[in-house]
Amino acid sequence: MAGILQLGFLADFLSHTVLIGFLTGVGIQISISELSEVLGIPHGSYGTLMQITYLFKYLYLTNIPTLLVSLSVIGIITLSGRIHSKVPGALLAMIGAIAVNWALDLSSYGITILGTVPGGLPHLSFPQVPLSDIPKILNTSVTCFVVILAQSAATSRAYAMKFSDTYNENLDLIGLSFANVAAGISGTFVVNGSPTKTEMVKSVGGYTQLTQLTAVFTVLIVLVFLTKPLAYLPTCVLSSVVLLIGLHLVDIKGMTALHRQRPVEFVVALITAMTVIFIGVKQGIEIAIVLSIIAHLRHSYRPLNLLLVPNAGGGLRTISLVEQQQAVEGLLIYRFGSNLYFANEKSFTEEIIALAKNTHSLKWFCISASNIEDVDFTSAEALKKVYTQLKKLDITLVLSDVVMPVMNELDRDGIIKIIGKDHIFKSVQDVIVAYKSLADS
Repeated sequence: MAGILQLGFLADFLSHTVLIGFLTGVGIQISISELSEVLGIPHGSYGTLMQITYLFKYLYLTNIPTLLVSLSVIGIITLSGRIHSKVPGALLAMIGAIAVNWALDLSSYGITILGTVPGGLPHLSFPQVPLSDIPKILNTSVTCFVVILAQSAATSRAYAMKFSDTYNENLDLIGLSFANVAAGISGTFVVNGSPTKTEMVKSVGGYTQLTQLTAVFTVLIVLVFLTKPLAYLPTCVLSSVVLLIGLHLVDIKGMTALHRQRPVEFVVALITAMTVIFIGVKQGIEIAIVLSIIAHLRHSYRPLNLLLVPNAGGGLRTISLVEQQQAVEGLLIYRFGSNLYFANEKSFTEEIIALAKNTHSLKWFCISASNIEDVDFTSAEALKKVYTQLKKLDITLVLSDVVMPVMNELDRDGIIKIIGKDHIFKSVQDVIVAYKSLADS
């Protein structure tokens, strides 16, 4: 339903800044969650803060043989990656660990082993759910949906940005729907777009759907023929692989660049990362969307407004408002830098009136609307107020570069009738020509 209703647009509210923070937060959260298994410490409480506290409290319980196996796996994966990016270091480490455990019985050293893994293909059946459980299941399903939508959208957008690629989140959602139907009838886990699995695929050079098809056939072979060897796999090996994947997600380069170039956006990324780490992925995505919207509103609330003046070589150039330079003696051309709406109409009005009062011998005040694509009801009333205030100062208000949708809005609001069609021009150049012609006459 989300795919059909085109809810994938929610991904558009995730800026590159918050995606850097999101993936960094996910990477740190996952890495911390795997540390107890890597160290051989019994599992503690849930929640990142509780896990950190637990680790420090029981660090003395570290199982040295488990730690040595974990370090060996990390070393093999790291070394193989340096030799060649397509060397399957994680696979080699897992096969090696299985062989060593089969030969030496690592469980006798206190190393936890995966144990029996059920083999064969899954039994397909439609889930039998009592009617009394439906409300509880629906509640859980809505939570899963929010996480799937948010995390899949964030992952798709983040990796599309990394590789300058395109993506279709609505198509992703429909694909995820079929995947979850398959999961429902085969008794497996809920499926979503996972940052860690995506990073795992990327780290071994997988960039097309051939990677997914290869994974499908590999899983089928393992389920049918190779579940017995998996029983010898130390669990710390799996945790070490996931730990490295989590660390790869931490975008130190991106965070450093933000801190150096955009300190405010660095704070946004940091808040997103901290939310993911200490509260949760779902809440991190929600915070990320809210922060992205706030960042957008911050730019449109205080847009960069400029004056236009003729260039020495022809054409026009922009200058700061503080220069108060007229395009032609008696004509001031003011370009508003954003859509006009209720949040910025006050500053829009005050700025124009201040310019009009402080500019000597002003006859015409032109508003270049080249950046205005929408005018809401509040800002339409503000335009009427501007017209009235300028008229009291014996200054004529003119408009230029008004796109047709905005023209229709102004017409419905009666502004065109107030200003007069003869005071609305196609371009700033037309305004200058009309003003000079009027001044000469």
